[in-house]
Amino acid sequence: MPNVNGFPVWPRPIRALMRPLGASAAGMATQQSFLETIARNIANAETTRTPDGTPYRRQIAVTERDPVSGELTTRIVEDPSAGQMVYDPGHPDANQDGYVEYPNVDVNTELVDLMLARRMHEANASAFQAAKSMLRRALEI
Repeated sequence: MPNVNGFPVWPRPIRALMRPLGASAAGMATQQSFLETIARNIANAETTRTPDGTPYRRQIAVTERDPVSGELTTRIVEDPSAGQMVYDPGHPDANQDGYVEYPNVDVNTELVDLMLARRMHEANASAFQAAKSMLRRALEI
């Protein structure tokens, strides 16, 4: 058994019991990023002019594993696809030909993504509650 300063180092079973709580909390935080991004997309589905003068571009939350730490990280990327061109010569953002470029946000797609993210968040919350309940019971023994 390894020693530190002459004292034996015992396994720390409590830390092992806490891992499911950390995994579920990380999952909920990741899904929160997805939910916020989807909500921003839905809110800007009709925004034809942003502060830089272009139509809003759909944002996508992407989860990746950090190669150094091994932790999951979430970053927001912009969808490069073009928005829909609609003929509306009276619109203030119409081009010389009378077409307005709308954001590349499809509300139906966003709603499906929203339902999936919400369900995944709920599943992580349920797993968190179950792990918390098991930990509580283990401490009562």
